[in-house]
Amino acid sequence: MIPLDLAVRLREAGLVWRPAPGDQFAVADRDLDDQVFVISHMTIEVRGSLIAFNGTTEWALDDLEKDEAIWLPREDQLRELLGNAFHQLARVGQAYRVTATIDGVVSEFTGGCAEEAYGRALLRIVTGANR
Repeated sequence: MIPLDLAVRLREAGLVWRPAPGDQFAVADRDLDDQVFVISHMTIEVRGSLIAFNGTTEWALDDLEKDEAIWLPREDQLRELLGNAFHQLARVGQAYRVTATIDGVVSEFTGGCAEEAYGRALLRIVTGANR
């Protein structure tokens, strides 16, 4: 799973989230940073700009503004967002490396998991900066 701090940086850089069933998200700064929620038609659904919690007993909230949630994109979502820039994902020892062409330059991005490597590459695209 993508690290929360990287997901926050992607959001701050302008990555747009259109919540859909199966998406994962976290709620920061409410002692829930380690809790991952999944949008589902049954228990957590999107209603306009609200994320509604239907019948969840572990959370004493009925709904949450979408902007209060931090999207934790999955590996497939990150790869799709990279689009044609993506070349390869490789395991290197205990880490993962994504190779992508950004602004005409082939670059490599590493992370402790595949999502982190993809996320670092995407952050570079979204911000245009080397991070």
